[in-house]
Amino acid sequence: MERQHWYRFNFALATRVADFLGREGKVEKCREMFEAMVKQGRVPAESTFHILTVAYLSTPRGRCLEHACTIYNQMIQMGGYKPRLSLHNSLFRALVSKTGGTAKHNLRQAEFIYHNLVTTNLEVHKEVYAGLIWLHSYQDVIDRDRIIALRKEMKQAGFDESIDVLVSVMRAFSKEGRVQETEATWHEILQRGSELPAQAYVCRMEVYARTGESMKSLDIFREMKRQSIPPNVATYHKIIEIIANAEEIDVAEQLMDEFSESHMKHLMPAFLALMYMYLDLDMHEKLELTFSKCLARCRPNRILYTIYLESLIRAGNVEKAEEVFDEMHKKGTIGTNAKSCNIMLRGYISAEDYQKAEKVYDMMCKKKYDVQEDLLEELQTGLRLGKKVAVKPKPVSMKLDQEQREILIGLLLGGTQIESHAQRGVHIVHFKFQEDSDTHSVLRVHIHERFFEWLTSASRSFEDESKIPYEFSTIPHLHFGFFADQFFLKGQPVLPKLIHRWLSPRVLAYWFMFGGFKLSSGDIVLKVSGGNSEGVERIVNSLHAQSLPSKVKRKGQFFWIGFQGSNADSFWKVIEPYVLDGFLGLTTQESGTAGSGDDQETDTDSDDDAHKDGSEE
Repeated sequence: MERQHWYRFNFALATRVADFLGREGKVEKCREMFEAMVKQGRVPAESTFHILTVAYLSTPRGRCLEHACTIYNQMIQMGGYKPRLSLHNSLFRALVSKTGGTAKHNLRQAEFIYHNLVTTNLEVHKEVYAGLIWLHSYQDVIDRDRIIALRKEMKQAGFDESIDVLVSVMRAFSKEGRVQETEATWHEILQRGSELPAQAYVCRMEVYARTGESMKSLDIFREMKRQSIPPNVATYHKIIEIIANAEEIDVAEQLMDEFSESHMKHLMPAFLALMYMYLDLDMHEKLELTFSKCLARCRPNRILYTIYLESLIRAGNVEKAEEVFDEMHKKGTIGTNAKSCNIMLRGYISAEDYQKAEKVYDMMCKKKYDVQEDLLEELQTGLRLGKKVAVKPKPVSMKLDQEQREILIGLLLGGTQIESHAQRGVHIVHFKFQEDSDTHSVLRVHIHERFFEWLTSASRSFEDESKIPYEFSTIPHLHFGFFADQFFLKGQPVLPKLIHRWLSPRVLAYWFMFGGFKLSSGDIVLKVSGGNSEGVERIVNSLHAQSLPSKVKRKGQFFWIGFQGSNADSFWKVIEPYVLDGFLGLTTQESGTAGSGDDQETDTDSDDDAHKDGSEE
């Protein structure tokens, strides 16, 4: 008698379960069923694609929009299905719901949705045309022909161009310095007789600045105020940037004072524009005063400190520059990079302090920072005169230091991934951060700086911290093999058997910053990525041994460890020395969006202990 398998995959049952989970908002569990069908060589039903996409769109946190786009694309490309009009429109609305600077990266996906609407003969709504033109207007390189084509198609469909569409057109023209087209579009807006949008004035200021008529931009700003249209943050940013670039000192300072007294937020770009102007004009005392004002009003960043460092070196104040450089290096939210190191290296060389210059050079070699050729030559000359051996590029032995090892363990507990490379025995670490999270934005810059020497050349090519991607990877290396063996089994995350020995204060701090948050009640919650109840129990027992009692819950595929009341206070005291400056306010504010599980639980009062479940996920 032929032996029967004890288990057969039931596609119909899996479809019903997946659809039910998706409708109930259990998005991660629904995704698990979806992936199980694919692994069985089956194409999920159209309903499953639709429901899962909608479920992701209904979960506005983390990378859910990205996941929704992935499922939508697979629905068409893998399943060969034709999504309903409502699904096309829902996904498109989500893509254009963010601010322009963030949403501009969604252009390709938005164009794909438009293509599908057209090729399946579905109705293209006015909002789709307007959204596409809006996305195109925020691109770094304007596709003028595409914008013209979209405007033509919009008119052929019988839709009038709204004020918002005309502003988008103005934005695109102004970026190219097309004064005539920008003004023509402006007159179209005037003819509508509607309320004049502040953004249209910004576009006019932009286009005249690009043609070198900065004072004309100032006239437009003043005209805007005469029309009783209150300037917003974007307006002040633009006019201060324009006037500062024109080096109109008195006017720029007057505008900055006006902006500061308005009690608006987001002053940093304006402060930076002013400091760049002072730096170019060698007005170092005013730059230092502006730096102090900025520290009092804004959360500092590396760009701010780097400008100040450059000013101190140019002014010959190497001693003060050394203090600032050390402060940058110690502050996790600031950090140093190739630019700041080259500035400090130049300062030491100009002061003929070649011993300290060589130490900076050694650090740059370790971090794989590019050393400016002229500085290297001057350092070699200085050391020769001091009868030292000429400097040569030093071979660097790649090795994770203790801090990097502890940081990596904390990130792995929170969900960072490691994958094997084609070359046997080597592994790659993938760092991924949530784009809609201020906490992850801060942590992203810090991790990029701390692991700079381990990153791929493509990931190291970003000097401006605002352009550092939210995903970057290390080079393949043997050193990551230990962590891969400990934290992953057959590609799935697990908890190491010795994890209870590795829970140092720094590990706990980075686990908290990457995969945890602090509730408004003061309770602290940590998400555990991978593992089973036995592994979680080892963590809990280890924490208890450190006088940090906690409670555990299991929701979906994740375990959550919570600290309540005085226990949360004790936990915070342990990790506080290693938590990045200013991080607490961000984690409290974003407690509702932390983590990546759909079944996220923020209530730590329940005694629903997960220790009874011994299954491993």
